[in-house]
Amino acid sequence: MQGNIFSRGEFISKIGVSSTVFEQWEQTRLVKPAGFTEDHILYYSEAMIERALQVKRLLEVGYGVEEVKEIVQKVGLPKNSTAKGETTKPNQYLTVGSLAEAVGVSARTVKHWEEVGIIEPDMRSDGGFRLYSRTYIYLCKLVRDLQLFGYTLEEIKVISDHFRDFLVINRNLSAYSKTETARKLEEMLEAIKQLFEKMNLLREGIERWEGLLKKKRKEVVNLKNQNAKRTRVVQGEANG
Repeated sequence: MQGNIFSRGEFISKIGVSSTVFEQWEQTRLVKPAGFTEDHILYYSEAMIERALQVKRLLEVGYGVEEVKEIVQKVGLPKNSTAKGETTKPNQYLTVGSLAEAVGVSARTVKHWEEVGIIEPDMRSDGGFRLYSRTYIYLCKLVRDLQLFGYTLEEIKVISDHFRDFLVINRNLSAYSKTETARKLEEMLEAIKQLFEKMNLLREGIERWEGLLKKKRKEVVNLKNQNAKRTRVVQGEANG
């Protein structure tokens, strides 16, 4: 998970300036958003707060906005004001609503998955604003699949924990002790085995239902055609 982020309103409140002043800073590009979501909601990084506070201090000691802009262009602000994690790439993240729409579930469902620990946002603000990478579209569809397979949210949470452990171990085999790593990997293999068994049962069930539905569809169509002919015969007899 990356550092904290802030919505526009949260950012303005954090640095302690008015919306009018902040708009002026935006127009002169003294502050810039870290990016924006697919539905065009701006968000700001923690690093930009430091930059904004430096701009604010320069203004407080008597420099004008244009003078501060010139200072930034010619001299620049301290290098640590562009901390790691700041990004200007657009459309990199999804809001809860955008993620829910892409997956085909409600926003409340996505929030509930987060509440029970199945998923975690890449970034969040103190005010509850959350952003997810596009990878979560695929991951959330997997969660939805597991629900269709009959898994409870508690069981899905266990699988989610296994996945997180796998990522940690895959990055660093020494992240856990040898014994703990062996235990976690064995649990992952058992979970995979159980999932395969359940998928096989579902596959067999789907095949049974496909065969039954194909047969019954033909029978229903046949009855429909017979009924149509019967109606025509009745009408002919009535006309005669």
